[in-house]
Order: sequence, then C-alpha cells, then structure tokens
Amino acid sequence: MSRNVVKETTRQRSFFPPGMSRREWLSRAAGGGAILAAGTRARGAATAPVNSAARRQAQAPVQLSMCLSNNPRTRPILDGSIRAGGIEFDAITLSVPEMFYRQLEFAEFDISEMSCSSLFIAIGNGDTRFVALPIFTSRRFYHTGILVRRDRGIERPEDLKGKRVGVPEYQQTAALWVRGVLEHEFGVRARDMDWHMERTEELSHGAATGFRPPEGVSFQYIPEDKSIGSMLAGGELDAALVYFGGGGGFLDRSTVDLTNHPEVRPLFPDAVAEGVRYYRKTGFHPINHCVVVKREIVEANPWVPLRVFEAFVEAKNLVNRQSIDSAAVYFNLGFVPDEYRQALDADPYPYGGGTNRNILEAMTRFSYEQDLTPRMLSLEEVFHPDTMEL
Repeated sequence: MSRNVVKETTRQRSFFPPGMSRREWLSRAAGGGAILAAGTRARGAATAPVNSAARRQAQAPVQLSMCLSNNPRTRPILDGSIRAGGIEFDAITLSVPEMFYRQLEFAEFDISEMSCSSLFIAIGNGDTRFVALPIFTSRRFYHTGILVRRDRGIERPEDLKGKRVGVPEYQQTAALWVRGVLEHEFGVRARDMDWHMERTEELSHGAATGFRPPEGVSFQYIPEDKSIGSMLAGGELDAALVYFGGGGGFLDRSTVDLTNHPEVRPLFPDAVAEGVRYYRKTGFHPINHCVVVKREIVEANPWVPLRVFEAFVEAKNLVNRQSIDSAAVYFNLGFVPDEYRQALDADPYPYGGGTNRNILEAMTRFSYEQDLTPRMLSLEEVFHPDTMEL
C-alpha cells in the first residue's frame, strides 16, 4: 500500500497571539495555576535569555502531519475553524481501520487518533514510538450493539457462554469494552466464548502491536471468502459482539445489512435503557479513541502536546456551544420542559487525564485481565504527564 494516499487535506497556519509570551499562552491554554507549574517542570526551572532572532525562530510554525476521523469534535480542526498556536497542520481524514493500521504499521503521521486498546498492547510490548494525549473524540456503549441469532436460545448475556461469536478484531477497543462489561456485569469471561476474528492476521492492527490470542481462549480467523455478516446470517456464528455493518472498506469485509434480518436481533432490545443503566452504575461513557503524537516530535518540541490538547478542547467546546444554540428553540417553544435545560451543561465527551482517570484505569485493568498486556499499565506510561493533570 502506498504511504502517500491522501483522501482529504486541510491546511492551517497559526502563530502566537500578538504580544503574548509563551508563558502567558501556556497559562491560558492549560488553565493556569497547577497546570502551568506542570508545564514549567517539563521545561525545566532555568530559562536562558533569548535574543530577538532566536525568539522569532522559536515562534515559527512547526509543520506536522495529522490524520483524524471525520466526526463533529474533529471537524473544527480539519476545516481550520480552530487552530493550534505555533503549529501548521497537514491534515487528512481516513476510515478508522485504515488510519490505525497505517499509524501502527508505519508511524506515518506526526499526530493521529489511535485505538486505546491497540496502544496499550503496543506499549506493553515495548513500543515507545508514541505519546498519548487524553483527547477522546469517540465514545459509545459498545455492548448494547451485540447481535444474536434468534434460534440459539440467547435471551440474556449469560447465554453467550459456549457460543460462537464474531469480532472484526479481537484487540480493538470496542471488543475490549464488550468483554469487560460482559465479565464485570454479567459474569461472562472471554474464555467462555468461541471467538472468530474477521481481519486477516497479516493486515490486522495486531500485526503491528505484537498481539497473540490469549492462552486458553478459543480463537480462529474467519475465512477470507466469508465475513461476520455472512456467517451470522447463515447460522455459522451465534452472535456478533462488535458489528458495525455496511463496511466492506479497508480491512473489514462485512457488508451485510443485518438491521431487519429475520433471524438476527439485538441482545438488548432497548439499547438506550441498557446504556443508561450502565452509565448510572459505573459512571463510564466508554472511551474508544485517544490522540497520539510521535515521541520524536514531543522530544524536539516539548510545548506541542499542550498546544494540541488546547486546540482539541476548543474544537469540542465550539461544537458544544453550537449544539446548545441549536437546542434552545426546543426549550423556547416548550417542546422540551425548561427544567431539562441544565442537562445541556453536562459534557458527554470530557477530555483530560484527571477527569477520566477512573475510566482509563478500568480500561488498563480490562486489558490486563483479558491477557492483552503482560501487566497493568500505569496511565503515566501511556499519556503525556502534563496532560494527566488537566
């Protein structure tokens, strides 16, 4: 595959705001106070005098390639509505499987979204190419999307024991979450099921991370002339634990629309109710992607992580404001009771390490419990230390 494929490119240019020093900018970007102190520790306490020529050179924009998925929270970065001071992005969008594959296999982009689960495995196996930022652009209650055959007697999650189940990729974050929820909520462990993986061994994300099927887990690859969709529809699988359907793009072969298939139904008839139940019990809105920066970029430009983080926060806040503005008419016309207006103050996509520590520690625990990583990783091994305080 060519490493120069570009599907969509967006370029943007930005400098320090006029009259604002680096320290002033860092205080604004990181929220001041304790975070500024963290940034100071990262740079070192001593600061040498800088002449004007050196200052101009330091403020020249750094050109960084970037790959993101196209979703509401990344779009303001991609279209240039939000810029990161001191950085000029060469940004493209790709399908999620292709983006992860190219970054894991070739480290093709200076900045990209990344599968949290794949990143944990890579780091656990000694891969130090990337530094993660706690920017979580994708979240979803993945276990509520489990599909089952109607004729296999699967009425409850516990009935999945002993069944043949399909996943696009065993190590993917969605599958990590589904297995974690099944084990901790319903007592169904990975070893209780017979796993069938759609992506080939050579082209899977696991080929780049060093993934091996966990010992004691029944595991096989789906033949290349079949897919999760075709096998579930044809009765060769009992369930699909992760199925997005209609794919057929890079890596994934499932193009069968199972939405109204007479022999296939959701395990959870009311997916929203199950998601709400899980959220109220655990406080977890499951994270899928984070953002990674090449370590060599961070070492050469220690200020880059906070600049990138600040830009993504600003992009998300812009989307939140637009959503609130769009929703206002429904309250003003009485379509939605005014007492629900305060619900819009909540942020369903919080960024930062401090806010998300509990859920991130649960994810690293799931990864260790499921024998994907050789030990339970500390968050400081994964994420840039300054951003863990945000």
